[in-house]
Amino acid sequence: MRKNILIVDDDADVRLSLKNIFEHEGYEVINAENGAECLEFLNRGFTGILLIDLMMPQMDGWATIKEIVKRGFEKNINIVVITGIGTFHHHKMKGLEPYIHDYITKPFDIRELVENIKKIN
Repeated sequence: MRKNILIVDDDADVRLSLKNIFEHEGYEVINAENGAECLEFLNRGFTGILLIDLMMPQMDGWATIKEIVKRGFEKNINIVVITGIGTFHHHKMKGLEPYIHDYITKPFDIRELVENIKKIN
Protein backbone atom coordinates (compact mmCIF):
# COMPACT_ATOMS: atom_id res chain seq x y z
CA MET A 1 0.00 0.00 0.00
CA ARG A 2 1.32 3.41 -0.96
CA LYS A 3 1.72 5.78 1.95
CA ASN A 4 0.78 9.35 0.99
CA ILE A 5 0.66 12.43 3.17
CA LEU A 6 -0.56 15.90 2.24
CA ILE A 7 0.66 18.53 4.72
CA VAL A 8 -1.35 21.76 4.77
CA ASP A 9 0.17 24.52 6.89
CA ASP A 10 0.95 28.17 6.22
CA ASP A 11 4.26 27.86 8.13
CA ALA A 12 6.98 26.85 5.66
CA ASP A 13 9.23 25.57 8.47
CA VAL A 14 6.52 23.23 9.73
CA ARG A 15 5.88 21.93 6.21
CA LEU A 16 9.58 21.33 5.54
CA SER A 17 10.20 19.66 8.91
CA LEU A 18 7.21 17.32 8.59
CA LYS A 19 8.08 16.54 4.97
CA ASN A 20 11.62 15.52 5.97
CA ILE A 21 10.39 13.41 8.90
CA PHE A 22 7.75 11.53 6.95
CA GLU A 23 9.87 11.00 3.83
CA HIS A 24 12.45 9.42 6.14
CA GLU A 25 9.65 7.10 7.34
CA GLY A 26 8.91 6.05 3.74
CA TYR A 27 5.96 8.31 2.96
CA GLU A 28 5.34 10.17 -0.27
CA VAL A 29 4.80 13.76 0.94
CA ILE A 30 3.11 16.70 -0.75
CA ASN A 31 2.99 20.18 0.78
CA ALA A 32 0.29 22.83 0.46
CA GLU A 33 0.46 26.25 2.10
CA ASN A 34 -3.28 26.90 2.28
CA GLY A 35 -6.72 25.37 1.98
CA ALA A 36 -7.23 26.31 -1.65
CA GLU A 37 -4.01 24.57 -2.66
CA CYS A 38 -5.05 21.54 -0.59
CA LEU A 39 -8.34 21.32 -2.47
CA GLU A 40 -6.45 21.44 -5.78
CA PHE A 41 -4.45 18.34 -4.79
CA LEU A 42 -7.61 16.55 -3.65
CA ASN A 43 -9.36 17.52 -6.87
CA ARG A 44 -6.46 15.94 -8.81
CA GLY A 45 -7.04 12.67 -6.96
CA PHE A 46 -4.82 12.72 -3.87
CA THR A 47 -5.64 9.89 -1.46
CA GLY A 48 -4.00 9.21 1.87
CA ILE A 49 -3.45 11.13 5.06
CA LEU A 50 -4.16 14.85 5.29
CA LEU A 51 -2.27 16.72 8.04
CA ILE A 52 -3.97 20.10 8.26
CA ASP A 53 -3.45 23.18 10.39
CA LEU A 54 -6.55 25.10 11.45
CA MET A 55 -5.19 28.63 11.72
CA MET A 56 -4.26 29.73 8.20
CA PRO A 57 -4.91 32.97 6.31
CA GLN A 58 -7.47 33.13 3.49
CA MET A 59 -9.04 29.67 3.78
CA ASP A 60 -8.53 28.27 7.28
CA GLY A 61 -8.55 24.59 8.20
CA TRP A 62 -12.19 24.57 9.28
CA ALA A 63 -13.37 26.03 5.98
CA THR A 64 -11.12 23.61 4.12
CA ILE A 65 -12.49 20.57 5.96
CA LYS A 66 -16.07 21.76 5.34
CA GLU A 67 -15.29 22.07 1.63
CA ILE A 68 -13.63 18.63 1.62
CA VAL A 69 -16.83 17.12 3.04
CA LYS A 70 -19.04 19.14 0.68
CA ARG A 71 -17.09 17.78 -2.31
CA GLY A 72 -17.01 14.21 -0.96
CA PHE A 73 -13.20 14.04 -0.72
CA GLU A 74 -13.32 12.76 2.88
CA LYS A 75 -13.99 9.25 1.56
CA ASN A 76 -10.44 9.01 0.19
CA ILE A 77 -8.46 10.60 3.02
CA ASN A 78 -7.86 10.43 6.76
CA ILE A 79 -7.90 13.93 8.21
CA VAL A 80 -5.48 14.65 11.04
CA VAL A 81 -5.60 18.15 12.51
CA ILE A 82 -2.31 19.65 13.72
CA THR A 83 -2.92 22.94 15.49
CA GLY A 84 -1.95 25.35 18.22
CA ILE A 85 -5.58 25.44 19.36
CA GLY A 86 -5.61 23.27 22.45
CA THR A 87 -9.17 22.03 22.39
CA PHE A 88 -11.00 19.80 19.95
CA HIS A 89 -14.30 21.29 21.10
CA HIS A 90 -13.90 24.68 19.41
CA HIS A 91 -17.21 26.12 18.19
CA LYS A 92 -15.99 26.01 14.56
CA MET A 93 -15.44 22.24 14.90
CA LYS A 94 -19.18 21.59 15.36
CA GLY A 95 -20.34 19.09 12.76
CA LEU A 96 -16.81 18.26 11.59
CA GLU A 97 -15.96 15.82 14.39
CA PRO A 98 -16.93 12.65 12.45
CA TYR A 99 -14.45 13.52 9.70
CA ILE A 100 -11.42 14.12 11.96
CA HIS A 101 -9.33 10.99 12.50
CA ASP A 102 -7.00 12.62 15.03
CA TYR A 103 -6.47 16.03 16.65
CA ILE A 104 -2.88 16.85 17.62
CA THR A 105 -1.89 20.08 19.35
CA LYS A 106 1.32 22.00 18.70
CA PRO A 107 3.93 21.72 19.95
CA PHE A 108 3.75 17.97 19.48
CA ASP A 109 6.12 15.12 20.16
CA ILE A 110 7.50 13.99 16.79
CA ARG A 111 7.74 10.32 17.80
CA GLU A 112 4.12 10.36 18.96
CA LEU A 113 2.98 12.03 15.74
CA VAL A 114 4.80 9.47 13.61
CA GLU A 115 3.37 6.58 15.64
CA ASN A 116 -0.16 8.00 15.38
CA ILE A 117 0.21 8.35 11.62
CA LYS A 118 1.62 4.83 11.25
CA LYS A 119 -1.46 3.44 13.01
CA ILE A 120 -3.67 4.90 10.28
CA ASN A 121 -2.00 2.89 7.49
